[in-house]
Amino acid sequence: MLDDLITHASLEDLAGTTAFRRGEEYFSVGAVGHLRVTDDKIAARVEGTETYQVELRDDDGDLAYDCTCPRAADGYFCKHCVAVGLAWLAENFAVPKSGTASGKKKRRDPWRDIKEYLTTQPLETLIDLLLDVAQRDDRLYQSLLLKAERTGGGGNVVKAFHRAIDDATRIHGFVDWREVGTFAGNIDQVADSLAELLKPDTAAMLVELAEYAIERVENSLEQVDDSNGEIGDIAYRLGELHLKACTLASPEPAGLAERLFRFETTLPFGLCSFDAATYRDALGKEGLSRYRELAEAEWRKLKPRDAKDGYDAHRSRITRIMERLAEASGDVEELVSIKSRDLSSGYSYLGIAEIWTKARQPDKALEWAERGLKAFPERPDNRLRDFLVAAYLKRKRSDEALQLTWIQFEEQLNLEHYKKLHDVAGKLGLWPEQRNRALAWVAETIAREASTTSRWKPKPSTHNTSLQVEIALWEEDLDAAWAAAHQGICDRNLLITLAGKLESSRPGDAISLYRQVVPPIVEQTSNTAYEEAIKLIRKVGGLMKAQNQSRPFGDYLAELRVQFKPKRNFIKLLDGVARSATS
Repeated sequence: MLDDLITHASLEDLAGTTAFRRGEEYFSVGAVGHLRVTDDKIAARVEGTETYQVELRDDDGDLAYDCTCPRAADGYFCKHCVAVGLAWLAENFAVPKSGTASGKKKRRDPWRDIKEYLTTQPLETLIDLLLDVAQRDDRLYQSLLLKAERTGGGGNVVKAFHRAIDDATRIHGFVDWREVGTFAGNIDQVADSLAELLKPDTAAMLVELAEYAIERVENSLEQVDDSNGEIGDIAYRLGELHLKACTLASPEPAGLAERLFRFETTLPFGLCSFDAATYRDALGKEGLSRYRELAEAEWRKLKPRDAKDGYDAHRSRITRIMERLAEASGDVEELVSIKSRDLSSGYSYLGIAEIWTKARQPDKALEWAERGLKAFPERPDNRLRDFLVAAYLKRKRSDEALQLTWIQFEEQLNLEHYKKLHDVAGKLGLWPEQRNRALAWVAETIAREASTTSRWKPKPSTHNTSLQVEIALWEEDLDAAWAAAHQGICDRNLLITLAGKLESSRPGDAISLYRQVVPPIVEQTSNTAYEEAIKLIRKVGGLMKAQNQSRPFGDYLAELRVQFKPKRNFIKLLDGVARSATS
């Protein structure tokens, strides 16, 4: 599909004349690095005022794009994307002197060409090539240095790894999302080298080095934007290496337990699990005993938590450790005792009720759930209510189950609570009358909210019928949804959903709804909004064409052009629709 999506015309159409010309300049001076091409994606670096990472890809027949420059972050098809597109065209299409494309070139595999070349070279030449690259590539240099140190043996191996870990995790100011890829790559290379130590004779060394690396990575993350999880994935990999190395090396149990407990309770992010259950085999009986001893000593320092206490990270970690120890021992009473030290919310009671349910003691589970509901009358937890509803239904306490469900629905009108009411009333064989009551309550609440005035709302407002439409859509009653949508204002996404369901049976009504929502979308004035509007306009075009209304569709496009003439990026996209309609 990339062959069809990437052309000079499509690049200029997406970027606009100015950005396209600048992209041509970038391409012409060789600013585009090596293209990495898969079947549906092109990636490359572009050298500008900074190094930018660019990606072009096929997204269900549309050309999607990403670039790390600020312009692309605002949603625009930038000059760097243009440059990469032009570089791809140059590699894949032959252009004779006349300037017209003469057809696609046969694509070669550059890696195969390189491999064939290298297999013909003498060893000395290959060594020189590798050393030359290593002088310009810090990651390759570190990898080769660590391999050389291991081969040579001696005490320098640990020092070399410490130095490599320090270099890879060293922070100079905050690492934002544009730089995190390079930072992650350096750590990942060290992790690759560490993985080579997972052998019987070097596993003990790996235990110490993995611990050092994890601690360094965790501390460095306080100055890194890892929103895409790259560093977290590497830390998790280091944790897996550490666990395997401990199993292989069998370090001294008590010392291992002390280090694991320290990591579990002090590392800032806790990306790796250092709890006793995870390391059960490596710790053995002696190590597990020492781990529990440390945990219980800290646990005794904590007082019971009440609703007034704020969040305490240390308390949370110690509690989690104690819970895991109790779960591993299978002692339900101990686990409940630990949980009952924190009854600061209704959800705390639910946790204990679920423990008793799992232990096949439903009476104790019900007792704790009802205690939780009474303990927080002003801040009830709906998850606790749902638990009680299910328990009441099992005990044939139908009125209490239905009442709790109605309380949720009346407190907060939404589709989720309507579905709960449907489920409970349906099990009781009461849904038809309960449905009428629920819909009447929805209509009454909508009317009351619209008529209510205040200092900030001095006049009554139009009825917001979004919930009525949402319920009708869930019940697959398109007539009711259509009627509700025209009795007041309605959420735009619901109107789009309704239009989609009406396309086959009532195309005229679908067209009407699509046309209704397009203007407010365009008024948001962003490229993302424009693209959303264009997709809906194309839907309108397809429906009108199926009804032999091509000319009225052209008139509709002309109206949009006049209405939104100042929005140039939208008009460019609209012109593309017009060209498609006439082709």
